[in-house]
Amino acid sequence: MKKLLLTGFEPFLDHPINPTEKIVEQLKGKTIGNFEVIGELLPVDFEEGPKKILEVFHKHKPDAVISLGLAAGRQSITPERIAINCRDGEADNKGVALQDRPIVEQGADGYFSTLPVRSFVNTLKENGYPAEISNSAGTYLCNNVMYTILHEVKQSGDSIPAGFIHIPASHELVVRGKRNMPSWSDSDLLKAVELIIQSLD
Repeated sequence: MKKLLLTGFEPFLDHPINPTEKIVEQLKGKTIGNFEVIGELLPVDFEEGPKKILEVFHKHKPDAVISLGLAAGRQSITPERIAINCRDGEADNKGVALQDRPIVEQGADGYFSTLPVRSFVNTLKENGYPAEISNSAGTYLCNNVMYTILHEVKQSGDSIPAGFIHIPASHELVVRGKRNMPSWSDSDLLKAVELIIQSLD
């Protein structure tokens, strides 16, 4: 049985919950398609987030890595095409705000996802879920983690599929956060992620 490392994030900024946390908790330990799911939660911290994903990557030695992040305001599931070597944006959960900082000094400008992002989008659409490829993972923790794991895989000479997928807000997040934005039910978010995992070889 192959192993999939599935990561999510804790709540951040002004979001009282993070639906990726719930998805990871619900799927960890399950067998989906060809994969046993190993679920890990990452801190929203410019230093500790990347450290944690590298730690669990080397601990579990997975055959594939999918990291999930919240993209509040998006209405579709959006697999990310590329991560860039830049840290910038709002303060993290420790209050640290970075501007124009590289993730890896002298590292590559960017890395393309090695996940089958087009296949993910097609599978989701065929099952009635809005999905599209995103060409920007931003410069916050989601991009930071995506770049970090792709850099590590590249440096180690591995060829495992790895990358990042953004999900929309959940209904619960919109209600609790008193926000006006697109949202999905928890059950639809969970099913969409399960379909993505099932489509992995």
